[in-house]
Amino acid sequence: MTILVVGATGATGRLLVADLLKHGQKVKAVVRSSEKLSEFLKEDNLQIITSGILDLSDAEMTEHVKDCEAVASCLGHNLTFKGMFGHPRRLVTDTARRLCAAIVANNPEKPVKYVLMNTTGNRNHDLHEPISFAQKCVIAIIRLLIPPHSDNENAADYLRTKIGKNNKMIEWTAVRPDGLIDEQTVSNYTLHASPTRSAIFNPGKTSRINVARFMAQLLTDTNLWNTWKGQMPVIYNAEPTE
Repeated sequence: MTILVVGATGATGRLLVADLLKHGQKVKAVVRSSEKLSEFLKEDNLQIITSGILDLSDAEMTEHVKDCEAVASCLGHNLTFKGMFGHPRRLVTDTARRLCAAIVANNPEKPVKYVLMNTTGNRNHDLHEPISFAQKCVIAIIRLLIPPHSDNENAADYLRTKIGKNNKMIEWTAVRPDGLIDEQTVSNYTLHASPTRSAIFNPGKTSRINVARFMAQLLTDTNLWNTWKGQMPVIYNAEPTE
């Protein structure tokens, strides 16, 4: 299958590209600089589109997704002052909105998968996930002071409320890792419909390579996709056993 990946040069996006190529998938990667994917440039199954994702015109975006069976977004804001508070403040949300519009414009014969990398700090309101009053207060402050958090919330809400679960052209999943860490290899991980611990006061750990593996499997494994489509699965590294 052919998969469009945005955020492909990020810490998790690079791992997702590597995983997909390793397993024989065709990848289109939208990147500002091809140098950041230099180790993959000789891969026959990789097509690099050199551009900021929101710099593409509607016509260009529609053309790029035309032959894709799936889209994966690992977009995030750079942890710099400009990245956190500069433009585009709605990078993840606006990308989701425009890519979904491009998919619809192509009128695909079967639904295109959209996998969004999100966060456990964002609640799935379809499930009315309970959190403590203290966590509500902290999240409200984060939402007010750190624009990327609101962007993550709005992107998932766009998929959840605007695309919905019965769209004939787009199916989606929003993957929610907890505290992200770097590991060299894929390890055991657990999946949950909702967080099993507080993202603020008792966060778990999730390795980026495990997130990439789960996202790749969602995109390519029909049974796994049917289990989690229209949902916001939480992924944690498995707790070590004594």
